Amino acid sequence: MILLEKEVNNKKFMLVQNSIIEEKTNAIVNPANEHLSHGGGVAGLISRAGGDEIQKESYGKAPVKTGQAAYTTAGKLPFRYVVHTVGPIWKGGGAGEEKLLESAVRSALQMAAKLELQSVSMPSISTGIFGYPLQPAIETIVKTILEFLEQESTLQEVHLCEFSADKAREIKDIISEKF
Repeated sequence: MILLEKEVNNKKFMLVQNSIIEEKTNAIVNPANEHLSHGGGVAGLISRAGGDEIQKESYGKAPVKTGQAAYTTAGKLPFRYVVHTVGPIWKGGGAGEEKLLESAVRSALQMAAKLELQSVSMPSISTGIFGYPLQPAIETIVKTILEFLEQESTLQEVHLCEFSADKAREIKDIISEKF
């Protein structure tokens, strides 16, 4: 369900409430750890739904530094690729987390553009088991997405995807207030 839509440079940014594995985009972004070991959270969901192929290919691409991205096939999922990006673990805000989160989002979008994709869905990176507080994370994620959409690339549509109705409404409020 589309909760919010913004047009930027004739491209679309959307906040959607949906399971990321049910999105209708060319690729999805996996909020990964540096080892690309997809055991829990959204990463585990993506890996289980896509099958062993995603995890096996991921091990061959690891390690990936925090703030960087890599990609694999999507296995059994209906996407062209899974872009794995490593967001920061929250350490209180004084350890460069904002710049690392910005880099993780930008790296994922750059990878999608390099793969000549037109659309991509991403979750709110680092806000789950990595503990990044929602409001500052969303402000950084959305600012980075909107700045990227201003640039010329193949990407025409970026979805920020949240499964939880409550968290999706909270994200909508943050975006509406700040952007």
